[in-house]
Amino acid sequence: MNDESALDGTSRKFSGVQQFFLACLRVIVGWHFLYEGWVKITQTGWSSAGYLRAAQGPFAAFFTLLARTPWIINVVDWVMAWGLALAGVMLMLGLFTRLGGIIALVFLLLFYLSNPPWIGVQFMPGEGSYLIVNKNLVELAAVMILLVFPAGLAWGFDRLFANE
Repeated sequence: MNDESALDGTSRKFSGVQQFFLACLRVIVGWHFLYEGWVKITQTGWSSAGYLRAAQGPFAAFFTLLARTPWIINVVDWVMAWGLALAGVMLMLGLFTRLGGIIALVFLLLFYLSNPPWIGVQFMPGEGSYLIVNKNLVELAAVMILLVFPAGLAWGFDRLFANE
């Protein structure tokens, strides 16, 4: 692969360094999602109910409603654990990267809206000191970069399915 290989089959070209850092971003975000999912899958007694009950954002009523019904919280827990892990695998491998990025984007948006660091919203204790921008929003921006650029083609398995 030369230094000016095209990632997306158009006239736009990316240097090897740009491809490397795009792939690094994809793998780092993917690892975070995979590990978060894996911990939730393997940790006995884990549930998202406490996090959902602590929701303070504009959709707090919706999130707390989810936490109140046992069968719904079981579904939410399963979707969260396996969805995080699946998005992580997709991003790490660069396989169906756009789908993995969309899954990650939805989770991050829900995390951000459940406890937004806005003025007048009581933030979760021990989480940090944020105003408007928190770690969920930063990672959401990183995922948007992965969605806008052909991140799966930069040293990923999506390259196998690309029409070059």
